Amino acid sequence: MKIVLLVVGKTDVGYWKEALNDYQERLSHYIPFQMEVIPDIKNVKNLSETKQKEKEGELVLKYLQSGDHAVLLDEKGKEFTSMQFASYIEKKMHTVQKRLIFVIGGPYGYSETVYKAIQERLSLSKMTFSHQMIRSVFVEQLYRAMTILRNEPYHHE
Repeated sequence: MKIVLLVVGKTDVGYWKEALNDYQERLSHYIPFQMEVIPDIKNVKNLSETKQKEKEGELVLKYLQSGDHAVLLDEKGKEFTSMQFASYIEKKMHTVQKRLIFVIGGPYGYSETVYKAIQERLSLSKMTFSHQMIRSVFVEQLYRAMTILRNEPYHHE
């Protein structure tokens, strides 16, 4: 199984890029992982929030392949502790045959089409984070999950 973080728009803030690169490098020792970037939609000033979400949603759904298991990172999703998230990842490692894809949408969230197509949702917090920040937070939690599964000393209870 491979884990993919699918994001809308590039990470352009230097310190978030550094954190993201650091945790991606650490994660590479545990599991196949990659981050895929859907380019920002052009001319968003001329689009309503709904239209922007629809266009981004089309690109998200176009990326998915048969056999993928996609999970939306969404404020209304299921919340886990780090230990529970590690167990969740472990279960997915045994049940997802191709790619486990976590999706971070654009600034306005997801279109109804995306919500209907991708049933599973996961929340990293009840708080709202910037789209740049949450990428690093997610990859760190994924790395933490892998160290928990290997009983390594990174995580403390």
